[in-house]
Amino acid sequence: MIIEFKAFVMKGNIIDLAVIIGAAFKSIVTSFVSDILMPPIGVLLGGADFTDLVFVLIQATEGADEVVISYGKFIQTIIDFLINAFVVFMVIKGYNATQRKREEVAQAAPPAPSNEEILLGEIRDLLKEKK
Repeated sequence: MIIEFKAFVMKGNIIDLAVIIGAAFKSIVTSFVSDILMPPIGVLLGGADFTDLVFVLIQATEGADEVVISYGKFIQTIIDFLINAFVVFMVIKGYNATQRKREEVAQAAPPAPSNEEILLGEIRDLLKEKK
């Protein structure tokens, strides 16, 4: 499943679909990650909140604000993306499974012979009887 997921994320045409569905689920996924998923992870990490994780480049002074790299927000965004990608992956995986079942059913049942085929078969049988 992990290999399929990686291949799914890397496909160009699927990325377009992922963007569309990801945008539709963005607020739900963001809420899920920030309100449900991250608090327990923060507790496990000793009360850390990922959005507060920063690397200070320059300390704040009276005339200037602090300059930081907010890598915690980046981690949160990556988690949002992975959840979005996984949701889209599962939707596409389910769709592909139904398509495969339809193809198997179509291949299992050969098409009924057309009227021309039936008539040609009858002519063949009549010609065999005359010999």
